Amino acid sequence: MAQQVNGARGRRERTARPLRGVVVAITGGSRGIGAATAHALATAGATVAVADLDLPTGQWLSQHPTVRGWQVDVTDGEAFTAFLDQVESTCGPLDVLINNAGIMPLGPLGEEPGSVTARQVELNLHAVIHGSQQAVRRMRPRGRGHIVNVASQAGKVGFAGAATYCATKHGVVGLSEALRAELRGTGVAVSCVMPTVVRTELATGLGGSPLVRPVTAQQVADAIVGAVRRPRFAVYVPRWLGAVNRLLELVPRALADVLMRISGADRVLAGADPAARAGYEARAVPERGHDALASPDALANQQAAGAQPS
Repeated sequence: MAQQVNGARGRRERTARPLRGVVVAITGGSRGIGAATAHALATAGATVAVADLDLPTGQWLSQHPTVRGWQVDVTDGEAFTAFLDQVESTCGPLDVLINNAGIMPLGPLGEEPGSVTARQVELNLHAVIHGSQQAVRRMRPRGRGHIVNVASQAGKVGFAGAATYCATKHGVVGLSEALRAELRGTGVAVSCVMPTVVRTELATGLGGSPLVRPVTAQQVADAIVGAVRRPRFAVYVPRWLGAVNRLLELVPRALADVLMRISGADRVLAGADPAARAGYEARAVPERGHDALASPDALANQQAAGAQPS
């Protein structure tokens, strides 16, 4: 029996995808999960293209000769497309797209400004849809590729205090499930990453609970790299989160609500400290002054200048 297990493990190890030379584009790659993932992939030998609105925070990426950065607002569809065009012309055909960029402003839905609602939908969902469309159009004709969409546990469970965020992440999960079905048998893989609360700036001022224990950006990055090496659809971080979701889906709604209340999970986002989150939330919805930096013309200028390394 042990020999059979070891043999199966060996076969899985032999089928792990080598990452050297693989071309990966990551949105929101200058900090948090995106930066940790870019670092891990570059260390493994991948060629990594980072798109972010605020590249100055990602200066450390210049340490990797196989990492390049573009300053782009991925909610601008033309700019996102131009970014991917430039990645392919500069680095080679796109092998992996990681749709990671996202924001999480918190507060009761009835008190949420329209601009905050719109920005979340544009960045957390519309940009993921557009990026996935562009990736499919490039990858499917080649018969290979991998789309990795970073969602959240909030894409499986609704949390008070984050209604719009939950709506966008539920949308990403649904998009990923549908896209997986559409691409079955084409050679293009789809993964959906669903972490619990992650210790990044996005989680500033949050509490915790037995069911919502924060993980690090590095843990999520390791899970993403693992999924790129051996494609699978559902990527939970931590892994046991998948079992929790299945349990909550199986038990009656009233019992699931009781479990959420007893564990304190229902207050993790609703009970966030507004003062502690003020700085992050002010940056989460940028001024329109960034638009000139994110335009297709500006991207063309970046490429002419050598695709400004981050």
